[in-house]
Amino acid sequence: MKPLVCLLLLALAVPALAQRKVTDDEVRRVHQGAIVIDTHSDTTSRTVDGWNIGERSETGHMDIPRMKEGGLGAEFFAAYVGASYAKSGRAAHRALEMIDTIRFDIVGRHPETFELALTAADIERVHKSGKIAALIGVEGGHAIENDLRILRGFYALGARYLTLTHSNTNDWADSSGDLDDPKVPHHNGLTDFGRQVIAEMNRLGMMVDIAHVSDKTFWDALAASRAPIFSSHSSCRALSDIPRNMTDEMISAVAKKGGVVQLNFGSDFLSQKVADASPLRSPAAMRKLQELEEKYRDQPQQLAEERKRFFRENYGKRPRAALDDLIANVDHIVKIAGVDYVGLGSDFDGVSSLPVGLDDVSKLPNITRALLERGYSAADIRKILGGNLLRVMREVERVSREAK
Repeated sequence: MKPLVCLLLLALAVPALAQRKVTDDEVRRVHQGAIVIDTHSDTTSRTVDGWNIGERSETGHMDIPRMKEGGLGAEFFAAYVGASYAKSGRAAHRALEMIDTIRFDIVGRHPETFELALTAADIERVHKSGKIAALIGVEGGHAIENDLRILRGFYALGARYLTLTHSNTNDWADSSGDLDDPKVPHHNGLTDFGRQVIAEMNRLGMMVDIAHVSDKTFWDALAASRAPIFSSHSSCRALSDIPRNMTDEMISAVAKKGGVVQLNFGSDFLSQKVADASPLRSPAAMRKLQELEEKYRDQPQQLAEERKRFFRENYGKRPRAALDDLIANVDHIVKIAGVDYVGLGSDFDGVSSLPVGLDDVSKLPNITRALLERGYSAADIRKILGGNLLRVMREVERVSREAK
């Protein structure tokens, strides 16, 4: 292909980098015209301990007042199950607690604000009613305790995605988080039972989330699933070379299958400079984190608090990403796959650092402003903010109907 033709095609694929001026009214109009869907929030780790999401908080990233200010239309709340629960044999029990905090402490306690959504059509209906659609995603495949009956039970309770692994390898899928740990037995991707899990998720209509899996597990899951797969909260490895991010080849493969990459807002996910300064790159810091893991093995919530304290006290002044770093990740996916294959998966209340200008959920309109300034059309922005995820969800539902 001639160089001039290549340049023209690239110009068509990605909006011009030159910024244009936009008004507050334009930002408001475009943002309110979209269904803003975030596919991963760990705010549940606060509500499960009794914190009230209805009251504005000076800490954390998400509460009802700030969700409304940010124009949030739908949130997938994480039913996160720490690895320590698998070790104690209480993973399914913990998942039920986390599902309950979504259904009871969030939706049940605040029915004027939230309604539980189970389908893409539900999200649209709830949004039209003026409420926020609340959805459930189970984070950590060990939560099903190697039992498809438990998987079906989670679906019956409203779970609409399962993250195949968390940072720990389970009995049927390898994680990206412990591949270099010689004490952990690995499977070279998915086991036969792991493929059964994905087949049952396809039959049920539960989205396959590959946010924490190893690269080999990713490719195995892609091959095994009859429906599109997605990442609920990952970014681009080309821009930040960490195992949790996705390579260009993986992003292209997700797109070819009709899936979507929901971008993680964590600073180290978005910027190589921030990732290089992360304590996760420091052997001394990793030793300290391992000590905390051992000390609080049977106290998962206390472990989470101690980890946050460690990061705050020792790495509180490390660099933060910029909002432009998030937009650069959007641009990158658009360039290599297209605008139909990128969305938002914040990891609010699950990451220790967010970009400047995106400090909490109330700042979501800043993303719309930045995309408009970058030259994205209102139609494309609606796709990025939520339309692409709705398309994937509908296709997963279609595959499920045809399987029954």
